Amino acid sequence: MKKQEPLLAAALRYDTAKDAAPKVVAKGRGAIAERILALAAEHGIPVKSDPALVQILSKLNLDEQIPVELYKAVAELLAFVYSANNSYRGRIRP
Repeated sequence: MKKQEPLLAAALRYDTAKDAAPKVVAKGRGAIAERILALAAEHGIPVKSDPALVQILSKLNLDEQIPVELYKAVAELLAFVYSANNSYRGRIRP
């Protein structure tokens, strides 16, 4: 039986007023990854599973901007987040 790899998570922040590109603001494996995901859920932050991308992001330093090579993958992730946020806003309107 194959041993299951520990959970891996990374969080990005992108402030268009301050940042030239998204930055890694949290990353972790195992219990830390679980806490990152729990905090995201607690604060209504959309989460997308992309094991290949999280592997790469986990190798970056905290507060490091993503490299140009990841722009396309992260743009797809941001599109997912914006779509999820718009769907959420549509549900909470009176």
